[in-house]
Amino acid sequence: MLLAVDIGNTNTVMGLFKDNQLQQDWRVRTEVNITVDEFGIVIRNLFATCLFPMEEVRHVIISCVVPPMLNTVESFCKKYFDVTPLVVGPGIRTGMPILYDNPREVGADRIVNAIAAYHAFRHSTIVVDFGTATTFDYISERGEYMGGVITPGIMISCEALFHKASKLPRVEIFGRPTTVLAKNTIASMNAGIVFGYAGLVEGIITRIKREVKTDPKIVATGGLATLIASECPAIEHVDDYLTLKGLKLIFDRNQKSGTTRQEP
Repeated sequence: MLLAVDIGNTNTVMGLFKDNQLQQDWRVRTEVNITVDEFGIVIRNLFATCLFPMEEVRHVIISCVVPPMLNTVESFCKKYFDVTPLVVGPGIRTGMPILYDNPREVGADRIVNAIAAYHAFRHSTIVVDFGTATTFDYISERGEYMGGVITPGIMISCEALFHKASKLPRVEIFGRPTTVLAKNTIASMNAGIVFGYAGLVEGIITRIKREVKTDPKIVATGGLATLIASECPAIEHVDDYLTLKGLKLIFDRNQKSGTTRQEP
């Protein structure tokens, strides 16, 4: 079995693949200071909830945007699985040209998402990933990663509002607002966050399409993708498993090419 691990700034998402099918997925908080054995306890507890024994994992692939976590998870893989993981980064085969000023600057998760989206549509595509930051990535008709946009994520925006506006309370996003003209502070903030962010997403997608002069597919992923997509007509598809699918594709390509892990 293959364990795919995407380590983000807020959450770590994991998927278990067997016979080319995603059998199980988990989302846990990213804890930068977690030890190898603490991470091992988390993983053992997750496997205890599924039908597959932890001992069946033979391969691991990792994408990571939190450098302090990478060594911990690599060490965990060697200690608990006796596996050297494949790490997405320079030196591995992706099958996608990265047309960026410095390709090493592009977050691993953005490349993984781009590969999965192009594989799914075989068409020019914009990927919107609602993570700690919200990213917009454009893939050309020829399958080239062309660049994109990074904006503060929804939850970062909420926290900034709470910290900088003394009289406003901390709020949780609780679904689609019933009206734009809210009658209380909490509802007003929820309307501003959801409808305002939907407008931001719609506006950036419109500007990208105008600049590239194509009609790309639009796919969203990430924790709040479904909510924002419901208020953003430009988003055509939502795929909660886009990153895990991309990791599986990269793993398969590197197995065929003989690459086993990231080169220094």
